[in-house]
Amino acid sequence: MVGGGPVNDVGMSAEELSAALLALEVDRTGDPEAAHAAAVGYEKRALALGDEHLLMRARLWQVAMRVRTGDVAGVDGQLGEIMDSATRCGDRLLQARTHILFATIRWISGDAAKFLEHSLSGVELLDDTAPAVLRISHRVTLADALAFTGDMDSARLRYRQAESLAREANEWNRLVLLLNNWSYAEYKIGDFVRAGQVAHRMVDLAATHDIELVPGLLHTIGDIQAANGEYAEAERTLQTCLARHEAGEVDEINDLPYYLLSLAQVQRALGATDRAQDSLDACRVLCTQSDQQGLLLRVHEEQAELHAARGDFAAAYAAQKTFRTASEGLRSPSREAQVLARHVEFETAEARTAAERFREEARRDPLTGLHNRRYVDEVLPALIAADPGLTVAITDIDHFKKINDELSHDTGDQVLVQVAKLLENGLAVAAPDGFVARLGGEEFLLVLPATPVAEAAARVDGIRQAISEHDWQGSTRGRSVTVSMGVAGAGETSPPSPAGAMSTADRNLYVAKRQGRNRVVAGLPPEPRPRACDVD
Repeated sequence: MVGGGPVNDVGMSAEELSAALLALEVDRTGDPEAAHAAAVGYEKRALALGDEHLLMRARLWQVAMRVRTGDVAGVDGQLGEIMDSATRCGDRLLQARTHILFATIRWISGDAAKFLEHSLSGVELLDDTAPAVLRISHRVTLADALAFTGDMDSARLRYRQAESLAREANEWNRLVLLLNNWSYAEYKIGDFVRAGQVAHRMVDLAATHDIELVPGLLHTIGDIQAANGEYAEAERTLQTCLARHEAGEVDEINDLPYYLLSLAQVQRALGATDRAQDSLDACRVLCTQSDQQGLLLRVHEEQAELHAARGDFAAAYAAQKTFRTASEGLRSPSREAQVLARHVEFETAEARTAAERFREEARRDPLTGLHNRRYVDEVLPALIAADPGLTVAITDIDHFKKINDELSHDTGDQVLVQVAKLLENGLAVAAPDGFVARLGGEEFLLVLPATPVAEAAARVDGIRQAISEHDWQGSTRGRSVTVSMGVAGAGETSPPSPAGAMSTADRNLYVAKRQGRNRVVAGLPPEPRPRACDVD
């Protein structure tokens, strides 16, 4: 019963009720009113079963549907009861989901510090056993919160992590929503070029997977068009957005006030001040009804701009004064500082409860999740000392600079993540006891224990072929991606050493590049390497 279909809860067992609730929890695209009605029926069945855990899940979903339609008044108390129950029962998943709902409410109210605090908790409490859709959505919420508090570098990292999870799980609808949030975050910090790039990826992905652009996505596109001075196009996009909203298309939450505010701003830029005032008045009413104090601040600010556009500077000054007074009332610098400090701790200690887990994180590349150069330097000497038959392969992505320059650095990051995954998957078959590391930039290292050089070359050539044959349409718009590899055995130098093996593999990689790329080279005789390398 995904999306809140007809409820037939009579006689449901606890297992059946849990499965029905899970179907609601992982599908956020249905009619919120129908989903709320379904959750009410499930609450009654949970009461009949006397199952507190299922009861709290049903009640949490009811609150979630209220928030989704903009009804946030009075829900804090209900969420507090659910959180108390989840904490008492040790249910980390329910705690995490409750934190995320708290975070959404704090975002609506404009409380940046609590938005970030609850988002952090919502990610910290999840583990790899949680449904993929929740791990994706919770990381997106954390990325949104980081962007909201101004830490865009950390936000981009979280967006990329969520994107990788979404692609791995083939969750294309959620990936479209993720790219929407990401492009809007870039827009909010004024990076309109990057915002346009991410939005373009969103539009292409939606077209590839036949996903309709719902009002919230059109809103993002309209805002980015306006930021680029395309005001007439932006007004048309936003009018389409409003028409689809009024026709009953469902958004994640009730975003109608946001659409109206953007429309008012575009209409002011076009000189249509009367239309702009009508849009702004409608937005103000909705903000007041739903207690969206954060958005109401922006309404006050836009009202000052609109008065100034008309030449009524006294009224503009009064509206600006109202904006400043309301803004100061919502800010809490000391609280924000506390939570931002906590985020710094989270960045270095996420998902770790012991010193060894901290050390492991420091030896991982944050973009790809692979081991990094530090890890290689720590473990490779001991591995070679114990296994002179070990073979290494240095891998480099061909023409990677062109991918960054011609398609964008975001696309380059996606390619790095996907290549890393293909290398890991291939090595898991070719040498299950080996590992892959990112040495830096577009260069990777494959370590194959107890593998003769000729055998290792044949195995990694299969990985090279899998990369060249991979469907890159979703990442590079069809542009092919290939790699070159240089292979060397630890025993090729005497005595066997990491430096010797790496140097020989690097030399062979250079030869592979020089011979035309997209190939594996191994076992070449030593040759001098030029002082300046002009291959990519």
